[in-house]
Formats: sequence, C-alpha cells, structure tokens
Amino acid sequence: MSRELTYVQKVEQSISKKYHDVIWSRFTLAVRNYRLINEGDRIAVCISGGKDSMLMAKLIQMLQKYGKVDFGAVYLVMDPGYNKLNREKIEYNARLLEIPVTIFETDIFDVANSVTESPCYLCARMRRGHLYNKAREMGCNKIALGHHFSDVIETTLMGMLYGAQLQAMMPKLHSTNFEGMELIRPMYCIHEDDIIAWKNYNGLDFIQCACRFTEMTAQKDKESQSKRKEVKKLIKELKKDNPLVESNIFNSIHNVCLDTFPGYKTNGEEHSFLDKY
Repeated sequence: MSRELTYVQKVEQSISKKYHDVIWSRFTLAVRNYRLINEGDRIAVCISGGKDSMLMAKLIQMLQKYGKVDFGAVYLVMDPGYNKLNREKIEYNARLLEIPVTIFETDIFDVANSVTESPCYLCARMRRGHLYNKAREMGCNKIALGHHFSDVIETTLMGMLYGAQLQAMMPKLHSTNFEGMELIRPMYCIHEDDIIAWKNYNGLDFIQCACRFTEMTAQKDKESQSKRKEVKKLIKELKKDNPLVESNIFNSIHNVCLDTFPGYKTNGEEHSFLDKY
C-alpha cells in the first residue's frame, strides 16, 4: 500500500512532475546556462513573501536536496515594516512549505515614507543594501532574487518605450558596493503565467504588494505600475497574432548586434558608431 504524501511532498511533486517542463527544467536551465550556482557557494535566498520568491526558495531547496552541486543556502526574510497580517502570512507559508526562514527586521518603510522625493527608489536601494549586509554577515557569497522571464522582457520593453534606452535585466551581477558578492536570478527563464498556475494548483495564497507607501498612494509608483500593466497588455495583444513574441523579445537581448547601433553605452561611457567609422 502506497504511503500518503504530505502536503509539502505534493507541492514538490507538482514541481518535479506536473510543472517539470515549464518550471523545474527552466530553473535548472538558467542555473546551468548562466552558471548561477557553483560548488561551495553559500546563497542567501531572499524571500519577500510573494509567489515568485517563495517558489524560488522551494526550487533552491530541492536543488540542494537532489542536485549534484554541493552548495549551501540560507532563506532570508527581511521585514522592512510589514503590517501584522503580511508578516503572519509569510511565516505561515514558510512553515507550510517547510522553508527554514531567518527573519530580520529593518526600518526601511519608516525611512522611505519620511521622504517626498523618489521614496520607491530609496526603498529599493535600502532593501538591497540590507540584504547584502545580512547575507555577508551569514557567510554568503551570493544573494538570489525572484525576478522571472516575464520581468525580463517587460523591463526590456519598458526601458525602450518609456526610458528611451535598450537595457536588459542580467541573470547575474557582481555587486559594486559589496566586494566578492554576487546577485543571481535563478527564475530567469520561468514565465509568470506558469508560476501563477503552480500557485493555484497547490491552493497557495501569498502576499501581494506589501508596501505601506503605496497603501497611502504614491503617484510615481502608480505610474510605474500602470506602465508595466500597459506593457503586459501590449505583449498579450501581440501574442494573439504571434505566439513567439515573448521568446523573441527574450532572445533579442541575447543576440544584440552592436555593429548596427548608431550609439551604445558600456561601463558608463557613451560611444558612437562614428568613433570607428
């Protein structure tokens, strides 16, 4: 008689079987192709409490258990000042998914909410700094963030349509302020629709935006979110005629032909095609 699976075993089985091709395979593809995780790494898996970071934590936990590369991981939850309900939901989901989180408090929301100019930018910078600091304190050499395939292509289009630049989101980066530290994005090849399908299939409920500032209305952030929604809608419309639109955008940032650009920037320096014409 077969033994009844526990809830977390069913969740892991859904990743390894039902969603193998669209989640597990794409996760391991990114890890392998971009050389994100190496022997002896100690990774701070950064969990915000949303669907993306919670799935990322489970994937890395499974890779530790079943993969061939020997690496360490700590599962970090930074509390920037969550309200009680959001904090409790993060803790509940961590227990439910059997992810051994380390939670540390900061005053980021209070500080960001006290400024009137670019609070979202300040909040993002402070979050990253606190995560790097805590990760280094815990002996880590990398931090992992939950940005996915859809984030990558939407960010590319947003930069082009609203920022007047061709700029992509990298699968990994060396930190400029924390020597020896790297940022990695293991969900780089996973589509958001597949993350949502996995979440719904397992009956999971994660926190949405937990920012206190947007709760009190932040015009700049609203504009940014509306632009992202516009780009999502644009991609959805284009897909009706061309199902390959998403993969074409993604592949385009891997096949940049600099010889055809009249101008480009590298290491902060602007260059013109006239330099070598």
